[in-house]
Amino acid sequence: MSNCKITAICNQKGGVTKTTTTANLGVGLALQGKKVLLVDNDPQADLTTALGWPDNEALPMTLADIMEKSINDEEFGLYDAILKHDEGVDLIPSGIALSGMEMALVNAMSREFTLRNYLNLIKHEYDHIIIDCPPSLSMLTINALAASDGVIVPVQAQYLPAKGMTQLMKTIGRVRKQINPALKVEGVLLTLADMRTNLARATADILRQQYGNVLKIYNTQIPVAVKAAEISAAGQSIFAYDKNSKVAHAYMEFTKEVLGDGERNKAKLTPCR
Repeated sequence: MSNCKITAICNQKGGVTKTTTTANLGVGLALQGKKVLLVDNDPQADLTTALGWPDNEALPMTLADIMEKSINDEEFGLYDAILKHDEGVDLIPSGIALSGMEMALVNAMSREFTLRNYLNLIKHEYDHIIIDCPPSLSMLTINALAASDGVIVPVQAQYLPAKGMTQLMKTIGRVRKQINPALKVEGVLLTLADMRTNLARATADILRQQYGNVLKIYNTQIPVAVKAAEISAAGQSIFAYDKNSKVAHAYMEFTKEVLGDGERNKAKLTPCR
C-alpha cells in the first residue's frame, strides 16, 4: 500500500492564492525531505507558468493528454508528462487544452475517477501529491476531490467569503457522500492577510467563530507581500526567491502544520502494541 497523501487546494473563488499555496507548500514539503508531485488541474496553467514553464503549449504532454488517453483507454508512458523542477518537486503541467476536457468528461465512463485512476498508478513514487484546482466547482474540480484524501481551502482575508465557503462545503459534502467517503477538509488557510487592518482581523475572528467548531483554521496566516506576487515571473518558490521574507517564513510554518497534522493522523491509525 502507498502512504502517499493526496491533497486538493480548492476554492471556487479566484485570487485567493491557490496556485501560490500549491507551489510553496509543495516546495516546503520537499525541503522537509518529502517526495512531492504537483498537479496543475487548471486550464489557465498558472502553476505551470509559476514553476518556470510559461510556454505550456510547447510541452510535449500535459494533464489534458493524460486524461484524454485515459478516457479513450489508450496506452501511454505513465511518467511522460512529469517535469522536474530545480527545487526538488515534480510537476504534471497543464494548458488550455484542459478546458476541452470538461465536455469529454461529461460523456466519459466513470468520469469522476479519471484523475484518480491515473494518480493511483504513480502515487507509490511520492509522499505527497498536491492538486491545484481551477476557480470553479467544475468536473475538473470534482475529479480532484474524488482523487484526494484531503482538501485545503485558501481564503482571502480581505473579505468574508461565507457564501462561497457554504457552496464549497456543500460540494465537498456531496463528493464525500456519493464518490469519495474518505475525503476530509484538512483546514482553512487565511491568505493575503494584512493583520494591521481592522477588516483582516475581523475576517479572521468571524471565520473562526463561524467555522472554527467544524473546520480546522490553520494557525499560520500568509501575509500580503509584493515578493509573493513576483515569484510567478521568476519560476521559483518563495523559498528560492526570497527565503528570509515574512511570506517564506509563513509558508514554512504552514508546511510544518500540514506535516504535524499528518503525523497526528498516522498516530491515531497506528494500533498500540
